Amino acid sequence: MPRLTVLHYPDTNLRKKAALINSIDENITALADNMLETMYAEGGIGLAATQVNVQKRIVVMDLSEDKNQPNVLINPEIIASEGLEQTQEGCLSVPDYYGIVERAEKVKCRYLKLDGTVVEQDADGLLAVCMQHEIDHLDGKLFIDYLSPLKRQRLKKKLEKQDKHLQVVL
Repeated sequence: MPRLTVLHYPDTNLRKKAALINSIDENITALADNMLETMYAEGGIGLAATQVNVQKRIVVMDLSEDKNQPNVLINPEIIASEGLEQTQEGCLSVPDYYGIVERAEKVKCRYLKLDGTVVEQDADGLLAVCMQHEIDHLDGKLFIDYLSPLKRQRLKKKLEKQDKHLQVVL
């Protein structure tokens, strides 16, 4: 299976909204497999299709310690949420940067599995955070959008500096 390229902020394709998936076919199954392979290779726990420049509403996740419990969410949506909590988040599309983000403490998520089964799943803790984070990607939103304007500006300057350094080295 081919490994996909993960887009990095500030790539404008990360801001595109993903389209609903109308039918689950072998192309969607292959995409899910490739996304899982990419997520594992990159050391992530979740990956949205928009992060690999595919504008479809599909997310893969695996929060297990042994990385042996992959989950594919097609057309995921948060249908209920409660409470608030702050957690430190990072992102494969914003490498080497972490920030404190406030999200719902508990969520109920509805999605399709690869076999077309509709699932309604209650989640809290890391699973709730991951679901919200990845669904945000499908809507063109990044975790850094929750940070203060000052922190976002610092990140942008840091990335511009790294990009200039990379250009000099090349």
